[in-house]
Amino acid sequence: MNHASQWYPFDDGATLGTIGSESGTILRDDEHAAGARITLERDGRTAPFAITCGIYGGRFLHTVFRGSEAEAGTNYDAMRTRLAELALRDDDIYHDLHAFIEQFPT
Repeated sequence: MNHASQWYPFDDGATLGTIGSESGTILRDDEHAAGARITLERDGRTAPFAITCGIYGGRFLHTVFRGSEAEAGTNYDAMRTRLAELALRDDDIYHDLHAFIEQFPT
């Protein structure tokens, strides 16, 4: 199944250019039909770029910080793909969430 097609702009793109949870300007903000969200910010309080992602229902929340736009973009795309796979699962994803955090460390 192609999970990429299930992503769409969060709030119809209304959040782009606004301030995000890491006090940076939101560059990308996507939501998945299975109940997940991922946001890319620039010039936040901690690092040049921050990516915050989560699975709704309190299942998962993770933020990573990156030093360059290229690194942030590459990580955003990879995280988005993996996040969709996890959000679509109904079983216990606890172990796989740890693997996600190890793959995309803060």
